[in-house]
Amino acid sequence: MLVFVIALAGLCTVATAQQPDQLAAARVLGPQWRQMARASGMVFAGTVLGVEALPARTDRELPAIAVKLRVEHAIAGVQPGQVVTIREWAGAWSSHRAMRTGQRMLLFFYLPSRLGLTSPVGGPMGQVALDPSGKNVAARAPVLMNDAMDSAMDNGAAHARQPRRVSAAQQRITVIQLKRAILNARRE
Repeated sequence: MLVFVIALAGLCTVATAQQPDQLAAARVLGPQWRQMARASGMVFAGTVLGVEALPARTDRELPAIAVKLRVEHAIAGVQPGQVVTIREWAGAWSSHRAMRTGQRMLLFFYLPSRLGLTSPVGGPMGQVALDPSGKNVAARAPVLMNDAMDSAMDNGAAHARQPRRVSAAQQRITVIQLKRAILNARRE
């Protein structure tokens, strides 16, 4: 019986440690973050090195946009320091946020198609703006926490369930937190 209690306590400790990462992922990526993590062929944080329009030609049937990126935090399908060129059909480019040279982002891409084209998983949800250091999700205006997040973060502590403002310090979500959550989701 004692061994069972110790094992259960160990599992609770692991679950508690993962919970803040999972809440962070849900807050930044939305409720479908686990599906996004699993559907992605490439996930990484990196810097946009350049964007180029590639018109249709005889050797390339469709017009495309080429985005060159340097991988800073590899999560899946890439290596740290790798320079990746993503080619996306020009018609799909307008369905998400345009990327600009120098921008730092956490990106989720499908594996390239047989034509060598890909796009962000979840459209704009697959593109998370990072701060200038590339280590944290870019700061946003204060958000209101809902009851479910509030309850989970307070470990079920009873108190008034009024929406409350969350300070910038409480909002800081790091790429490392999201990486842990994404890797765990991909293993599930």
